[in-house]
Formats: sequence, C-alpha cells, structure tokens
Amino acid sequence: MISRARNQYPGIRFETMRAENLDLQGSYDTIIMSNLVGVLPDIDTVIDQLNKITHPGSRIIITTYNRLWEPAIRLAEWLRIKRSTPVQNWLSRHDLENIMDLKGFETYRTSRSMLIPYKIPLVSCFLNKVISRLPFFNMFCLNNYLFARPDGRQRSSKKEYSTSIVIPARNEAGNIEKAIKRIPVFGKHVEIIFVEGNSSDNTWDKIKEVRRKYQHSHDIKHIKQPGKGKGDAVRAGFKTATGDILMILDADLTVPPEELPRFYNALKERKGEFINGVRLVYPMEKNAMRPLNTLDNHFFSLLFSWLLERPVKDTLCGTKVMLKKNYEQLEKNRSFFGDFDPFGDFDLLFGAHKLNLKIIDLPVHYKERKYGDTNISRFRHGFILLKMSAFAASKIKFR
Repeated sequence: MISRARNQYPGIRFETMRAENLDLQGSYDTIIMSNLVGVLPDIDTVIDQLNKITHPGSRIIITTYNRLWEPAIRLAEWLRIKRSTPVQNWLSRHDLENIMDLKGFETYRTSRSMLIPYKIPLVSCFLNKVISRLPFFNMFCLNNYLFARPDGRQRSSKKEYSTSIVIPARNEAGNIEKAIKRIPVFGKHVEIIFVEGNSSDNTWDKIKEVRRKYQHSHDIKHIKQPGKGKGDAVRAGFKTATGDILMILDADLTVPPEELPRFYNALKERKGEFINGVRLVYPMEKNAMRPLNTLDNHFFSLLFSWLLERPVKDTLCGTKVMLKKNYEQLEKNRSFFGDFDPFGDFDLLFGAHKLNLKIIDLPVHYKERKYGDTNISRFRHGFILLKMSAFAASKIKFR
C-alpha cells in the first residue's frame, strides 16, 4: 500500500508508524491507516490524535472492509480457507465519515475496489481491474477507501494571497478593456496576464494599448502564446504568473469577472484546493450555450463524477482556480495523462485528482457572448476530449 501511494503521489514524504505511536513529534504529509480502524478498541482516541501530527495540507487515507462481506468472511474463517482475524468494527462509510467529521477532519473522496479476494487466473484480474470499477458492481467490492484532510473550517488561514488572473485571448479585441474595468480588487495583489493566441483581429494591439492606459492602476502583463489552443495559452500564462493563486478568466467574459472574489475566498478559506466553476446551476442567458454543448457538458459531468469519484457538475467551465504551488506539482506529473487537451480543463482536473486535491464546484452565472465568435469546434474538440477521457480512465480506473 505504501509503495503504491509513493508512485501515485511523487514528491510526498511517506513514513510508517504504529497506532500506539501517534503522539510522535512533527507532522506528516500522508498518513495511511490500512485495515486498522476495523480492529481498534477505541477509534475516537486514535483519530483524535491525528490532529497532533497533521498540518493543513496533510492527507489521511483509511482502508476498511465493506460490511456486506461480513458473512462471507466469517464463513471463510469457519471453513478454514481464511486465517482468523480479530472481531471487526464493521463501520459503514457513513459511520467513518461521521467520526472523522467529529474529530476535525473532512472526507473529500471515497472509493471501493476488489470483487474477488482470491486468485483465479484471468477471472480475478478481469473482475478486480475492470468490473469492480463499474457502477453498481462497485458497491459489492471488499475494500473501502476513504480520503480525508484537516477540516478547512477549523484551520482556515487569515493570510491574504496575491493572485494571477490569466486571460487567454484570441480574436477578443472588443473585450480586453472591459475585462480590466470589471475585474474587482481583492486579496493582497492582483496580477492580470493576457495571453494572445494568434488572433486575426487587432487583439494584440488592443492589449498593449490597454496596458499603457491602465499601467498606473493595474498590474498588467502580456505575452504571445508559443503554440496553439487555450490549454497552451493557459500553461504559458501560468508559467509567467508570480501570484500565490492562479486563476483562469475567459476573454469572452461569459463568466462575469465580478465573481472572481468568490473563487479567491473559497480557496483562502480552504473550502477546497481546486475550485471549479459550474455554469449549469443558475439560469443562463438565452444564447449563452448551444443545446448540443449543454448535452455534452451533462455527459462529461456524469463521466467525470465516475472517473474522479466525486461529483463534478461542469468539466468545461473556463474558470478554474488553484494555488500556484499545487500547479507546479501538477505540471511535473503532466506526462502521466498525456498532453493533448486543447482547452486545458481536463488536464487540470485530472492533475488535481492525481495530486489528491479536494475539488469543489462553485456555481457561476453564465452570460451570452457580446463580442466575437466561439473558438470551439463541437465535434472535433468533443472527439479529442472523449479520447482523453478514455485514456484517463485507463490510468485512474483500470490500472
């Protein structure tokens, strides 16, 4: 279990400890309690001691047996085809989540695995690596996994952060100055980075004009992206950014810039570590999203909720926010999922999942584009995103 976690979360320090030694000095990045809570005589006391050895970024991974397996395990022990084990605390996922909540930890993800705990050539491998990952069948798996972190409500920071807002802009000359005027002041400092993407209109000239005009009131930078696509522009902007927090704002302003402080506050207050904008909650303006795009978004929402083992309502909203230090870790692991996402949305979501970050949805009001045309090709880009989802499934679900 430890070695597998090392591979999944490179750069994180792992050490082993016994339950009776939880009063060790210092704090740990990751604590793995593998099939331990099921045999503890006092779960509350042990979980409570975790507060002494965790910091705000710590991760706790707990594995337990699925209670549905209790009769089968007892039968196997009676038939002596399984070694006897101590009497188990048969906790449901709800029981364990409740205990963690009472002791100051929040559960941000749960999963299950293993349908057949006995080696049958070909059969057990197929059932455990493929069928066990599918909806319905997954509820009958033997092992429960719970991922928790120190409760952000109790350990939220009073520190103010600097923010870099990256605005990819291709053929958006009419929106450049509007963006500057509408971005509110929040946090310690706001840096605005325009990334011009090979426009056929005068977007680049407009960016330079606006930068000169507002140089005394705004910290504005501008670069030309080295490649093609929004994903490439976002990565170029993030590389230039100097802020503690990284934000993406689409230059079409369909997500109102006035809502950016809500993302800042959610991250500052540790409500989540990857804040994902959601356009599918509030009523949209009449022509904000085409019907086929709406169907695509609902489809990818269901797909990602299954892939990432937590609800993700809108995968393709352009506004996504995370700490720069977490993005730098994500960047190091980018090759794990491949680098062929034209928009960068999937790249960031998959990367946040791999880093074991808490992903949280934040509803936004979605407006109709007032200037220019969309750069999205529904069918060509949709096929690429589907291909990337299939590749990610092979990495996340069916390894």
